[in-house]
Amino acid sequence: MHVRVGLLTGGGDVPGLNAAIRAVVKRGEGEHGHSIIGFRNGWRGLAEGDVMPLGRQQIRNVLPIGGTLLGTARYHPHSSDGGMDAVLATLEAERIEALIVVGGDGTLHAASKVAEAGIGIVAIPKTIDNDVWGTDRSIGFDTAVTIATEAVDRIHTTAESHNRVMIVEVMGRHAGWIAATSGIAGGAELVLAPEQPFDIDKIVKFLRHRHRAHASFSIIVVAEGAVPAEGTAMQYETQLGRFGEIIAGSISERLKVEIAERTGFDTRVTVLGHIQRGGTPTPTDRILGSRFGVAAIDAITRGETGVMTALRGDDIVLVPLAEIAGKVKQVPTELLDVAQALA
Repeated sequence: MHVRVGLLTGGGDVPGLNAAIRAVVKRGEGEHGHSIIGFRNGWRGLAEGDVMPLGRQQIRNVLPIGGTLLGTARYHPHSSDGGMDAVLATLEAERIEALIVVGGDGTLHAASKVAEAGIGIVAIPKTIDNDVWGTDRSIGFDTAVTIATEAVDRIHTTAESHNRVMIVEVMGRHAGWIAATSGIAGGAELVLAPEQPFDIDKIVKFLRHRHRAHASFSIIVVAEGAVPAEGTAMQYETQLGRFGEIIAGSISERLKVEIAERTGFDTRVTVLGHIQRGGTPTPTDRILGSRFGVAAIDAITRGETGVMTALRGDDIVLVPLAEIAGKVKQVPTELLDVAQALA
């Protein structure tokens, strides 16, 4: 049965997206005989009818390349004037019978709204934050952790050489997956995550004791969404940009001032920012993107929509979109305890 399948990537780019696109095209066109129609720049391209037919020529040699060959944008049709009507008009004009959407929480929330309008959708989770509920891993997370861990490794040597406190800020607005995993892998002394608001007095006490007793340097990995606990000595409100995004460096720069003033230790900040998103995907992300892409197009072939591909253990499963809407997968306490135990 031939199906015209739409495909888009939304939200922030991550390494491994091209692996998913490639898998959808190779499996969909080669195995099932479907036509794959790409939309440039996420939901915005779908609303504007910015079409890019996808065949074997378009996906040649893309597997090791970061980013997304379709482009992406932070645009949500359900929260834009006329956005939903424009999306539905494009789908009708292009005779799209089913839609594969690759994205994080914002993109998947938009997908659930479009699904409610009667469009057959299969979603694929991607986010370096790894906070999409319902899946053990999202595309992009492994590469981001690898990059962050390498950064912490490199900062170790300069911290020790100069007897400094080094603060490394990683992404993670609502969940501290990158902070916890790269902190453990890189041997950081402290990990600060949104799941566990911190006490600046306890941090200062820990650093003073460490530097007095057995070390002349310390490394703190902090997620951008980390905040002080209510009622503690540090007052701070998360700094947001015009699109509601956290302003990079705001929490780490504030921590630097607090620690330097309270301890007298030379304290420096490194904000990894978009470096975590860029470059070549790890083999793990290439494999995960490929598996999700195959599972998504296979689901459409079976007529199974309104679902998201997910990794559960070693298995790829399908999760109803309605189950994941509005939920955030936070870091389990056990993983954060490991990070603190190894300080």
